[in-house]
Amino acid sequence: MTLDAAQSGFATTVAALRLRSWKLGAGQAMEVIDQFSEADFTHIVDDRADVHVSSRDGRFYLGYFPNGRPGGADEDWVTGEGWAIAVTGTANVPGYRMSFGTETPAEIIAAVVTQILATSRPL
Repeated sequence: MTLDAAQSGFATTVAALRLRSWKLGAGQAMEVIDQFSEADFTHIVDDRADVHVSSRDGRFYLGYFPNGRPGGADEDWVTGEGWAIAVTGTANVPGYRMSFGTETPAEIIAAVVTQILATSRPL
């Protein structure tokens, strides 16, 4: 095997890399918040302008923290967290929690919320 010194390093073309454009930036939070009706959900805006949405039965929670979720190093909160979604489980099935950074596009969060709401139904 011989090494061609003129061809050292990584060489490719843009076409070979199949470069793409990706949605970036926080977007408009109202694309998410507007999905929750006043009849089925409670909305609270706190003194930091963070938004908290919960279902009337208390099993669903969405938190929007435009400047990051508050908390220090000794607390269990993540400063860069922009969105928190949680669904409480039942006695037989565990719930789940997910969080997203402050720069996660609101369209992505809206799609997740749409799917979660589509799976809920009145008892």
